[in-house]
Amino acid sequence: MKFIFITLFPELVEQACGHSILKRAADAGLLSVTCINPRDFTTDKHRTVDDTPCGGGVGMVLKPEPFSAAIAEAKKISPQGILIAFTPAGRTLCQSAVEKLAAKEQDIIFLCGHYEGFDERILAQADLKISIGDYVLTGGELPALVIMDAVSRFIPGVLGKAESAEDESFTASLLEYPQYTRPIDFSGAKVPDVLLSGNHAHIKRWRRKEAIRATYCLRPDLLAKADLLEGDGTLFLEILEELKGNEHE
Repeated sequence: MKFIFITLFPELVEQACGHSILKRAADAGLLSVTCINPRDFTTDKHRTVDDTPCGGGVGMVLKPEPFSAAIAEAKKISPQGILIAFTPAGRTLCQSAVEKLAAKEQDIIFLCGHYEGFDERILAQADLKISIGDYVLTGGELPALVIMDAVSRFIPGVLGKAESAEDESFTASLLEYPQYTRPIDFSGAKVPDVLLSGNHAHIKRWRRKEAIRATYCLRPDLLAKADLLEGDGTLFLEILEELKGNEHE
């Protein structure tokens, strides 16, 4: 899969993609990263990519000419690539949206903005508008890298084991169950006995129950859209009884 960044700061993207899982995946040919700088399509000696907003106001707005030219260049590399722009007006990123992007198996072109944002005629060219949350960042590179990281986990071979991407937080809209490793006893805090029992059925039940518990206690809003299984109701009632008992202790 190709990931193409239209960015004024390619070094930021290149540094982030030059380590760990993303680097190994790129070295293995599972994905590629290309940066296109809109400044390369300017015609003045200052390589100007922004101008004052029409109608007045503070800040600077990104100009349509260099960014449209950069988009055209990206489309030469990947004619069918999905062009994603980052804007507060976009749909909020969630795991299901990541999975849908991954399932398309199409290249992704990221439109990374700065300053006061894009001229609307640039945004009009986007196939998809996304927000990664209700807060303001200095540029679009970090949101783009977030999506690349999340989507790349579903590319076969990137994680090594296919189930690694499936058995995690937000899969089926539940948070992940707690994880433990050695030592068994760390400063008096011990690994739950069930995980040492060797009984895979009991371990599976414990993990499912703890995933429901974590979701209920930390992100109850997710339960309404969770993919619940037969037997989850019993687990949930057990959790409520245990929480109630803890309140009385």
